[in-house]
Amino acid sequence: MIVRFILIAALTVAPLSLLAEEAKEKSPWAGKASLGYLATSGNTENSTLNTGFEIGYASGQWAHLLTAAAITASENEVSTAEAYDLGWKSERKISDHDFLFGRLQWRKDNFGAYNTQFSQTLGYGRRLIDNNRHKLNAELGAGARQSELQLGGTGNDTIVTVGAYYKWLFSETAEFRQDLMMEAGSNNTYSESVTALSAKLLGDLSLLASFTVKHNSDVPPLTEKSDTYTALSLEYSF
Repeated sequence: MIVRFILIAALTVAPLSLLAEEAKEKSPWAGKASLGYLATSGNTENSTLNTGFEIGYASGQWAHLLTAAAITASENEVSTAEAYDLGWKSERKISDHDFLFGRLQWRKDNFGAYNTQFSQTLGYGRRLIDNNRHKLNAELGAGARQSELQLGGTGNDTIVTVGAYYKWLFSETAEFRQDLMMEAGSNNTYSESVTALSAKLLGDLSLLASFTVKHNSDVPPLTEKSDTYTALSLEYSF
């Protein structure tokens, strides 16, 4: 069924992709939207939906990025997963390799140890590698985080954040990405790893496979510290 979905979506989006290719001009705006869906039926009925969206604006010394993502899953019409992410990041270039940044990040997980986590950080970043095939950025920051536990209770942390973001364009049509991020506070350390591989299907339409691990160091008893998500999606760049 997932193969049928991918083929139908590809045929639907392909004309838009071709038009965008013809009309493409250099613009400070850039974005991506992804959608993945899988449904099974029979003895067990399952459905999974994952969506993502990002849009960026870069002009002069400044760059801004808005991101959003959602994951839902159900089994026999009973919800088994529901998580959302929303983020905003602004960068101010201070040299060819160095930049300052500010980030707002909001996470919600209806089935995780923490119902919501909202962090605000400021920091410094450096472009360690920046060429046609490889890009690697490292970041270090500090800020605050407000958390709400699933079982009740709230917490406020002063946090230190570190991150590493790598992209490898190993062909004209395929890209590998590895993102690592950690927020360390006195009450909890949150870390996230995203491994993704994308390959172009037609124009700006790509097939994206990703594996995400989210980990909290301090959780209530009988609660898993780590959640993993494996997704196969169609991604459209604009």
